[in-house]
Amino acid sequence: MLKAPIIPIMGCALFPTLPVHSGQLPSPPLMLASEYQDQVQLSEYLVSEKLDGVRAYWNGKHLLTRSGNLIQAPDWFTKGFPQIPLDGELWLGRGLFEDTSAVIRSSVADDQPWQQMKYMVFDLPAIMAPFEMRYQQLLSLNKQVSAPYLKVVEQFSIQTEQELMALLQSFSQFGAEGLMLRLKHGLYEAKRSHQLLKLKLWQDAEATVIAHQPGQGQFKGLLGALWVKDERGQSFKIGTGFDLEQRQNPPPIGSLISYRFRGRTNKGKPRFASFLRIHHKE
Repeated sequence: MLKAPIIPIMGCALFPTLPVHSGQLPSPPLMLASEYQDQVQLSEYLVSEKLDGVRAYWNGKHLLTRSGNLIQAPDWFTKGFPQIPLDGELWLGRGLFEDTSAVIRSSVADDQPWQQMKYMVFDLPAIMAPFEMRYQQLLSLNKQVSAPYLKVVEQFSIQTEQELMALLQSFSQFGAEGLMLRLKHGLYEAKRSHQLLKLKLWQDAEATVIAHQPGQGQFKGLLGALWVKDERGQSFKIGTGFDLEQRQNPPPIGSLISYRFRGRTNKGKPRFASFLRIHHKE
């Protein structure tokens, strides 16, 4: 394992922070994941659990969402965080995305829900070093600071596709969203990158609601299905994944929703599409 480069932890001028004059700053420069494909040399990657939290960028002073919105975290929550950029997710636990998102969107930092929150960090975006080194630096950094709500996401080494799929099944059966693969020698790049891959039993995507289809039978008087249009311009129907409240109060026409699916048809439409949630722009 390569040794991590030594970097300053506190007050480094190489990583300036911007004053917050309003609730929003420019969108942080985040690396976004590509879909995992076969024939990847797995020994060149480190693998971790894919968390179903809310992406959060620590700029050395404040937590920001992907869109640059200021997250109203209590001061005690971020006390001890290093004064360098961190990339991670705010996370309450598996299957609790909606609860996490509700806490993040609140304009008031209520102490009680934040006491259960963790900032799960998986990268040091401002360090120009291979990911393997950045991960070792993160582990070292976590030992040096006193920040109980900051945790480093554990990375695993694997060698074969069989090991990868076994790991995916193991995590998924306990409610994990999937796996993330990070190229060991890859540098952090603020764009969608093939150095960062995501792998899930189900794929997910977003689409815009264009119509409501009334329900029949047990769903008479309720939502039967949503007609949506995805970023490819494909229109299709989603009729599963809703709870009773969502069928009584369906996502408004024009709203953005997240859905999951398993592969695509020859015409490019998602197979077995199922509603996940209304997509809130963080």
